[in-house]
Amino acid sequence: PRHANRLINEKSPYLLQHAHNPVDWYPWGQEAFDKAKKENKLIFLSVGYSTCHWCHVMEEESFKNKEIGEIMNKNFVCIKVDREERPDVDKVYMTFVQVTSGGGGWPMSVWLTPDLKPFAGGTYFPPEDSIHRVGFRTVLLRIAEQWKENKDALLENSQKILEALIHGCEIRVRGQESPPPSKEVMATCFQQLSKSYDEDYGGFSESPKFPTPVNLNFLFTYWAMNRTTPEGAQALQMALHTLKMMAHGGIHDHIGQGFHRYSTDQHWHVPHFEKMLYDQGQLAAAYSKAFQISGDEFFADVAQDILLYVSRDLSDRSGGFYSAEDADSYPTTASEEKREGAFCVWAAEEIQALLPDPVEGATAGTTLGDVFMHHYGVKESGNVNPMKDPHQELKGKNVLIVRCSLELTAARFGLELGRVSALLQEGRQRLATARAQRPRPHLDTKMLAAWNGLMISGFAQAGAALAKKDYVSRAAQAAAFVRRHLFDPASGRLLRSCYRGKDNAVEQSALPIQGFLEDYVFIIQALFDLYEASLEQGWLEWALQLQHTQDKLFWDPKGFAYFSSEAGDPSLLLRLKDDQDGAEPAANSVTVTNLLRAACYSGHAEWVEKAGQILSAFSERLQKIPIALPEMARATAVFHHTIKQVVICGDPQGEDTKEMLHCVHSIFSPNKVLMLADGESAGFLYRQLPFLASLERKDGKATAYLCSNFTCSLPVTSPEELRGMLCP
Repeated sequence: PRHANRLINEKSPYLLQHAHNPVDWYPWGQEAFDKAKKENKLIFLSVGYSTCHWCHVMEEESFKNKEIGEIMNKNFVCIKVDREERPDVDKVYMTFVQVTSGGGGWPMSVWLTPDLKPFAGGTYFPPEDSIHRVGFRTVLLRIAEQWKENKDALLENSQKILEALIHGCEIRVRGQESPPPSKEVMATCFQQLSKSYDEDYGGFSESPKFPTPVNLNFLFTYWAMNRTTPEGAQALQMALHTLKMMAHGGIHDHIGQGFHRYSTDQHWHVPHFEKMLYDQGQLAAAYSKAFQISGDEFFADVAQDILLYVSRDLSDRSGGFYSAEDADSYPTTASEEKREGAFCVWAAEEIQALLPDPVEGATAGTTLGDVFMHHYGVKESGNVNPMKDPHQELKGKNVLIVRCSLELTAARFGLELGRVSALLQEGRQRLATARAQRPRPHLDTKMLAAWNGLMISGFAQAGAALAKKDYVSRAAQAAAFVRRHLFDPASGRLLRSCYRGKDNAVEQSALPIQGFLEDYVFIIQALFDLYEASLEQGWLEWALQLQHTQDKLFWDPKGFAYFSSEAGDPSLLLRLKDDQDGAEPAANSVTVTNLLRAACYSGHAEWVEKAGQILSAFSERLQKIPIALPEMARATAVFHHTIKQVVICGDPQGEDTKEMLHCVHSIFSPNKVLMLADGESAGFLYRQLPFLASLERKDGKATAYLCSNFTCSLPVTSPEELRGMLCP
């Protein structure tokens, strides 16, 4: 048996990847802290995640190196953290690294005093010195030397750094601030996004390019509130064009479905190949909204493509969703080392060999391979720009990208559109079969509450917008999984994570990690989305219970808004409030809309007040740089345009009721909540909202009311009239 360190007893796939390093790793916890204090040693903290390319590189070069391992063990207490398990620890030290070095990322490498205060840090370090960079070995030795020679200065410095961080990270209401005016916030955010928008390829930067669904959701809401203005039309165009270009690009896996994490170039062509659950969930929702708004089946197809990938490759049989698939894998079963993208890329001759069939009716000598390679931009010498491939891992290989429209490909080979479509489908099918023979990338089978929440929303929203019942059932299956494995009914609290263990059973770690703010917020959002798609009141009841628990654990009564983590963990130096909507939206941003929805379903006015207090706490940022918080900017508009309660009175099984519901689901309206008044006066909703008892079915037909602050419009009984009310 190989040497193993303490990480062998952990459940996290990332920690287990490091269990055989010569480094004497500890997990984050009291045992490591006590050892550092007792031996008066510095702590080296390394934070990453299991599908992080540069984390693998640093492990191969440094953490598997015996000599470097000896230097680490002799001078430091070494701690490994999976940032997906402990986002709270990650945020504290990432804040430090960003402030002191101007950049951040993973792997994150930070040196701490025995009482956990950071004083030096960075991201990836090469093992040895080079002309450009100082090597990891040198940094370790220098820091160990400093601790011997200048301990007092170092301790004093770490205290100053901590005080500056505490001061710099505070987000709170100043004086009598009120929520910022939504018109200005929305207009500024739109201007800032249009400035960074790439007119040719879509997206919001030159490169690297991230999908950032938060930007697209903002643009959809901006359009919905400004439908008749040129800016509104432009906002919609920006969002739809970006979604189209992404779907055509190499960031979209044309053979295996789903989306990779981000593109290294401006054209969405060469991605970093890992696939993250949080991207699939948010993008499935974004493509469903694009379909709702435009009616273009193209967007519905992409949403279904994402959900096929997740159902097939990221689903546990218990109903939960796995976290991610890695970028690196072995090119063949005989390969010694992994390469980035190996599972997904193609040499031209492979494609020709798989697709040799002559195409009848096309220009003479044309094979299926010719049509496929033309459409997907495949070149004999490979189609990856060497500038985007610093390690030459993709030399001679092709990342598929749609280079022509179906019309152009059809014209090029003298074929009909339907025929080209069928040929490309056949080509993709054969490549998928061939690809299934390759060694698969590592799968991170950790199941996180927050990311499962984002994915449940993806399935629920797609199920409603595309009228697909099976997506709604998949969402319900995952919500039941969360309730069974990531919720403690005795305390009413969520847990952060659980794991696929032996014999594929779901396992929990010896000391389960308690849920963070984002776990509550994304699960509550998911339960509201699932209620609107399924109209099962049990999900609503649970959502409101969780909202009360969230208030109790995370609310800041002095400065307003919610902290990301609970009080009372002595190992956390800061309680932070996230102020950036990035690859995932910030929890405070999503919670504004959650609170407004919760108030509509409960009549609980203090939730509306809390939503306003969050916007007040972030007021300065929302007015100056709303582009950093597009999801919260969007919520500002929902806050100021009172939410419409769409109440359908009818028998849930009746055809007339289903028609009314279908009408509501087919319309994109960012400031509505849907509820079904089924006449069961003892049911949860009737108990919460007494006004429902006064609404009745007109002439025995399913009847819709549009209510605002619990005051309702005249009843309508036809989907056409209802559509007119929802799209003024």
